[in-house]
Amino acid sequence: MYDLLDRLKDPMLCDADVITWGSPVPSFGNLETSKLATLGLNPSNKEFVDNYGNELDGDFRRFHTLSSLGISEWSEIENVHLNSILDSCTNYFNRNPYDGWFKRLDYLISGTSMSYYFPSSQACHLDLVPYATASKWTDLTSEQKTNLLHRTGDLLGILLKNSQVNFLILNGRTVIEHLRKISNAEFQITLMPEWTLPRKNGNDVEGFAYSGELSNIGGIELSRTIKLLGFNHNIQSSYGVTTKVQTSIRNWISENVEMT
Repeated sequence: MYDLLDRLKDPMLCDADVITWGSPVPSFGNLETSKLATLGLNPSNKEFVDNYGNELDGDFRRFHTLSSLGISEWSEIENVHLNSILDSCTNYFNRNPYDGWFKRLDYLISGTSMSYYFPSSQACHLDLVPYATASKWTDLTSEQKTNLLHRTGDLLGILLKNSQVNFLILNGRTVIEHLRKISNAEFQITLMPEWTLPRKNGNDVEGFAYSGELSNIGGIELSRTIKLLGFNHNIQSSYGVTTKVQTSIRNWISENVEMT
């Protein structure tokens, strides 16, 4: 965690619109007890601010910030602060989780009997980049995205190496493409007709399943192979992801986790 905090001094991260007053988010949920993790891009700014850009506070707070810890810069951090940051990550789903975002993903993995939520605690969420940005990922420049991925890619490798996670569920094509850039991930891609998203103009969006594995992320050898299961639709932001499509993806994930 000290390494994650120390990297907030990196000018490249500042230039990439990282919320430097907010703590890094190594995991959403308990990584130590998780066998499965979903993977996204980076934490939403909504983990730290409301719709008006004001810092979340009181019962609405999700993660710690400089102000919540009572310090003016990260170099002042002590073990008591560090423990508070880690506790906010481990117990994220027991407090005030961003259910509007996570409930859909939790449904997709629910067929495995693993969940983010109590009483399972066998699943957590990780991001390619453990820092929230003030702007949405889609609004960052290509240079900013590249800098974030290459400056922090090894952090995901370190987290996974020291975990029991055997399955990574990849939320959307962008996550899959960026993971490829920082790892040795290899995929088999399958057209899934039942995942097609219909469009009124007839230009339907096809659905694809990605099955693969990796053993190295950001130059970090994991000492094991992790199974990868992904889908090209971003469940939260892809328009028209119907309940039927979500159920089909859920069943596919469940079948593939049970097969291994």
